[in-house]
Amino acid sequence: MRIENHGVQRYQSYKFELRPNGDQQSQMRRIAGCCRFVFNQALAIQVQRREQGQSELVFAQLNLRLAEWRRRPESAWLAEVPFGCLQQALRNLERAFARYNGRQAQFPRFKRRGLSDSFRYSGSNELSNELKLDQANGRILLPRLGWLRYRNSRDVLGRIRNVTVSSSGKKWFVSILAVREVERPVARGPAVGIDMGIVRFATLSDGKFYTPLNSFRRHENALAAAQRALSRKTKYSNNWRKEKSRVQRIYVRIANARGDYLHKISNAISQSHAVVCVEDLQVSAMSKSDGEAAKRRLNRSILDQGWFEFRRQLEYKLRWNGGRLIAVSPRNTSITCPRCKHVGKENRLNQAQFECAVCGLQENADLVGALNVLRAGHARLACAETSPAYGASGQEPTEAFSQDF
Repeated sequence: MRIENHGVQRYQSYKFELRPNGDQQSQMRRIAGCCRFVFNQALAIQVQRREQGQSELVFAQLNLRLAEWRRRPESAWLAEVPFGCLQQALRNLERAFARYNGRQAQFPRFKRRGLSDSFRYSGSNELSNELKLDQANGRILLPRLGWLRYRNSRDVLGRIRNVTVSSSGKKWFVSILAVREVERPVARGPAVGIDMGIVRFATLSDGKFYTPLNSFRRHENALAAAQRALSRKTKYSNNWRKEKSRVQRIYVRIANARGDYLHKISNAISQSHAVVCVEDLQVSAMSKSDGEAAKRRLNRSILDQGWFEFRRQLEYKLRWNGGRLIAVSPRNTSITCPRCKHVGKENRLNQAQFECAVCGLQENADLVGALNVLRAGHARLACAETSPAYGASGQEPTEAFSQDF
């Protein structure tokens, strides 16, 4: 009997820097401005309805409003941009409310001009008729924009699902979401627990650790100087715009350095371990400011690490490699002895040292936390194995938890 290994669909995004001419830049700003207008108009309607105690309008109802706005003389310019891009703005608002209602994000805010301007081409008809990708010559055809050059740094694999154009600083980028069928991945490597920290960015239960990059701290002085210079300029003057562009470039440099570092670490971990256990940290709650200078510095350090983005990257990269990410409660992971299981604050001598008050185990505090995270993940996986729902999935490598404490 022949057993076939059925493939799985992999969604992957490819981001490139665009090289548009002056007319294309003006047109992209115009499309982004129209999408921002539609988003803000729809958000104003939803806010008004909530204040009046009425239910929110669904996408189909807002779509009818959009068609009406395109016919009005005062907003007839909306008809000059692709209709699908405007509809996508309504979809984005719908997702923002869904995340807010699910307590996953804050209440949607009105968009500001020049701040994360973007628009998306989506829909099979629009893509198949007007979008083409010429990878050999490094150019892409977009509706209403024509052929645009882009810095082709890698091949786009698979069938294109949607295309997003966004601005960052003074540059424009294109993100191409493609889907392709790949062989079902098989996870390899032992399980590992990870403890996140400030002095050590990530400490693994096998003893390996990664030092923090602190990209914001490295550029903090240059950013402060640029912001002081910006505050002395007359608002909206030419010198003010130049200085503002300088501030934006520094922020982009900070974000790019942090993202590159997180990708390198998440790649190394996801390719070497079948199961990764992490603490289920509520970063937004941990970084709330209470006015104290010491707490503000700690908040800045936490946000500079990029813990949430690191976990997001680990999750999808492990899935690509057939592995799994397990999030466990961080409660008492730093004060529990991994040998005798004694729990007590007296075990933690300081930020870096751990010494059990019962059995006398001495170890680095971050490593102890990583070992306890791994044990908690092991227990959670064992519970999942005994449930009926787990048996149906059949994708958790139980042999990965062979590591001894």
